[in-house]
Amino acid sequence: MVFLSSCQSPPGSKPDIKSKQDVEILIGTFRGNEERNFYGWGEPSGLDIIWKFYLGEGETVISRKLGSRIWAGAGWTGQPLMVREGPDTFLIQGAYDHNLRKLSAATGEEIWKYSFDDVVKGTGTLWMNPHSAEPENSLILFQGSRLGAGNFLDSEHIPSFRAISYFSGQELWRLDVKWTDSYSRDADGSGLVIDDTLYMALENSLLTVINPDPLKAEVRDSMLQPEIIRELVLYTEEDVIAHKKNVVTEASPARLKDHLFVASGAGHVYGYNLNNGEIDWDFFIGSDLDGSVVVTSDSCLLVPVEKQYIPGRGGVFKLNPAMEPEHSVIWYFAVQDTLYEGWEGGVIGTPGINDSYIQENDMKLAAIPSLDGFTYIIRHDKIDPGKTTEGPDGETTFPVPLLVAQLETGASISSPVLTGNRLITAGYEGIYLYSYDSSGIFTLLDKYCSVFEASPVTWGDRIYIAARDGYLYCFGIK
Repeated sequence: MVFLSSCQSPPGSKPDIKSKQDVEILIGTFRGNEERNFYGWGEPSGLDIIWKFYLGEGETVISRKLGSRIWAGAGWTGQPLMVREGPDTFLIQGAYDHNLRKLSAATGEEIWKYSFDDVVKGTGTLWMNPHSAEPENSLILFQGSRLGAGNFLDSEHIPSFRAISYFSGQELWRLDVKWTDSYSRDADGSGLVIDDTLYMALENSLLTVINPDPLKAEVRDSMLQPEIIRELVLYTEEDVIAHKKNVVTEASPARLKDHLFVASGAGHVYGYNLNNGEIDWDFFIGSDLDGSVVVTSDSCLLVPVEKQYIPGRGGVFKLNPAMEPEHSVIWYFAVQDTLYEGWEGGVIGTPGINDSYIQENDMKLAAIPSLDGFTYIIRHDKIDPGKTTEGPDGETTFPVPLLVAQLETGASISSPVLTGNRLITAGYEGIYLYSYDSSGIFTLLDKYCSVFEASPVTWGDRIYIAARDGYLYCFGIK
């Protein structure tokens, strides 16, 4: 018997399926697009609560030794997705109560929910399926979760990555994530679909190339599973020893021209060639890398660096992948070492940039979240003359970008938003809304106090973000 989990919808309800012409993916993956640099449109002006939806809480197992924990709301990366259906807009939100939900963006009303085996941490990816003969499967969501509340690393089967119908909330296939040298079989990252092929970096550190079409899925181990085209290992044997099997890949791949770039928890930024299916670029840092690579408008990469397994400080690299890896560094921005919630410091969240929202001659800004209590605003296209800093190895020195502002916003692993002339940055002390002008002056407009690990999106005058207090919030001006 093929095992497929069911979703929970209102009794007797049927999905309201529009034609493809009436459906538009507004924000369809983590950080909005293939470059991981789009967060929605609009210039929100306040943080009044328009509505909030209680996501609940759920149990997750840390390990056999440490046992289980109860987590509430949603956490890192936990960003909502957005879809327009005719005049209406909907959100997709995963949560720690093990459920994935479709909600009305206008009211927060639940349309359906799908139950995973564990907490849902990451952000999904949407794909408009051109091969579907069934209208309800014409838009598919790919979403991962932790390994399963009743499972451990050595469990026989860990189907932690799933394909789900956006319209009905019904499961279409599930992927049994392999046990590798990594000590995780979760699926936290956000995949990319390119030319009807899905690229997903799983926490077992296999860059997995998948045929996402449910019509091509086959039954394996009593589960309907997708066709696997290719798997590439994102670590070396030396990394496994140095990191004591913490070679977990939690980041999402980003596309730059004919390459995908993904930050591996083994300490590498790998470049995967879409033309020949091989990894042909490898920039080694050595630390645990959690946040995702961001592609800038000048065809470079911003890479967040956690302070772990390295003698130097964490921070953010700007790399030019057109160069050989050893000559690719444009600059390095180091943040202060800080012990926080088990981390030693550095940057966990993915930087936000304004490249998708500005004119050619405007300042190209990056917002860097940090565990040291600040959000740093830099000119990612400008070097600060005469300044250098030590890199992650504590020895090599690199140029430093021009610092525009240092905002005291509390420790953060969330990913900031720069859109229009607004900055939205969230963390353990709350969510902050700033405006900024052409001179780089930032003005605080509003703040809402709660604990945020998830990342926000914005549309029009609304901000959507989930918190650890159990709620998904819609903020704006009443």
